Amino acid sequence: MSDEPFRRVLVPIANEADARVTGKAVADRFDDSTLIPIYVVEKAGGAPDAAGVEQREEFAETLFKIFEAVIDESTLIVEPTVGYGIDVAATILEVADDERADAIVFVPRSESRWRQLLTGDVARKLINRTDRPVLILPGDRDE
Repeated sequence: MSDEPFRRVLVPIANEADARVTGKAVADRFDDSTLIPIYVVEKAGGAPDAAGVEQREEFAETLFKIFEAVIDESTLIVEPTVGYGIDVAATILEVADDERADAIVFVPRSESRWRQLLTGDVARKLINRTDRPVLILPGDRDE
């Protein structure tokens, strides 16, 4: 493995609280890097989607603004992107390839065991399927 620092870092975010907590967590840990926050518009795979694509893209823009609000843009570049796919983890990994990300970084969200079972536990899939470093950062305990 190279000793080079992570220059391009993919940062999955899922909701407003996650954007805020993850933004704070990565802001102090990376210098001179490009952060690529990604929101995945989950497709239903043939069934009607829960919300329209435009509505979800607007939601993604809101998340990116929250994320960027806590980032010091003097030392970091932020290049938000939206991914589209049926499997959230697979979509994140595809975008990591497309963006030539050096690492995937996230703060685990507290979810119930039932929700993890129903959603397939995206974090576990990222860790088990990736071909690049995955960094799991602690979140702000006050959030």
